[in-house]
Amino acid sequence: MVQGVIRAVGESPVAEALSDAQQTVYRPLLEWARRSPLHSGVLGHSVHPVLTDVTLGCWLSASILDAAGGSGARASARLLVASGLAASVPTALAGAADWTELSGAERRIGAVHAAGTDIATCLLFGSLVARMRGNHAAGSKFAIAGNLVMVGAGLLGGHLALTKGTANRTSARGAAPSA
Repeated sequence: MVQGVIRAVGESPVAEALSDAQQTVYRPLLEWARRSPLHSGVLGHSVHPVLTDVTLGCWLSASILDAAGGSGARASARLLVASGLAASVPTALAGAADWTELSGAERRIGAVHAAGTDIATCLLFGSLVARMRGNHAAGSKFAIAGNLVMVGAGLLGGHLALTKGTANRTSARGAAPSA
């Protein structure tokens, strides 16, 4: 079932239109990201998957503290949401740089992945704003919603990186520099 959904995303004309729109809107940023250190082959693979661990780790940890930490954990949860937002910037830039090398179904899946992560990031930003205004309950709900959206977006990104090998820098996409 999951593979069928991913296949449908990759074949979707809506995903194609989204991909085209992202290319147009983000063109200057994409060109910069592709030339940036965030698109390095030094590790032998993309840095994007590594950076996602930081971002998602912060956001998921905040939701765990919301659920189990009590009122004494609110400041820590707020800090984790803010840290995840800060980490999301280089994470998104690294992913955008990788996306510039994709084509066809992989590019369409990447476009939907990016849109999902953008939505999740906006929800987590809403979480931070609510928390900073003293509305921890709303902040917690925004964080849960953002994390749930990120599950779907992460499924698509994980498919690209792990199943399709798009994060591999030793492939034809971008050979790792020789020592």
